[in-house]
Amino acid sequence: MKKLWWKILCIILIFYVIINGLMGPVPHLPILNESIRNTYFHVALWLAMTLLLFTSMIFSVRYLNSGNIKHDDIASELAKSGLFYGILGCLSGSVWANFTWGDPWPNDPKLNGAAVGILIYLAYLLLRSSFEDEQRRARIASVYNIFAFAVFVPLIYILPRLTDSLHPGSGGNSTFGSYDMNNDLRMVFYPAIIGWILLGLWFAELRVRIKRINRFREEDFLEVKKS
Repeated sequence: MKKLWWKILCIILIFYVIINGLMGPVPHLPILNESIRNTYFHVALWLAMTLLLFTSMIFSVRYLNSGNIKHDDIASELAKSGLFYGILGCLSGSVWANFTWGDPWPNDPKLNGAAVGILIYLAYLLLRSSFEDEQRRARIASVYNIFAFAVFVPLIYILPRLTDSLHPGSGGNSTFGSYDMNNDLRMVFYPAIIGWILLGLWFAELRVRIKRINRFREEDFLEVKKS
């Protein structure tokens, strides 16, 4: 049960977020109207993505310190979960932008930075597939992963605040919390962040287990072949 409690919590939170996100009360504000429900998905997914990518970077550092391939397995799968969330965040954000700004992808520094950030992590996956030697792949990918996160954070969270941006909290715009994040939203928004984080960790855990099973099978096959 100790290994299952967080997965059960994840399922409960995700169902809670979906149901309340679609049918729960929300503030009706000009321009946003019902589209503010996307806060539970678009915004929460991006926050969860950032944590997953940060944790991936931490495990890359741990691999470089220890040389334990298990740390690289975790780092790579967390990065994949984060990248998946990033793509979902872009898609949900485009839908939101189309309703509120009249354009699914306006020339906005945060949107453009998000696209560049996703390309950086797609390059990380491409880099990993370029090496057959496991340890060499892990070393090079770990170094790349550290620098990728160091570039990703300024692209998404710092540079848009220094320029004119349509996004809340950027370019002089107020943040959500300062004018429309009421208690009804908070009751769903915070559980949404936790739920998406847990779901991303669950995806990564399953992928790590599959990767380790495949590695054991390959090792057993090589041993049988040698004998």
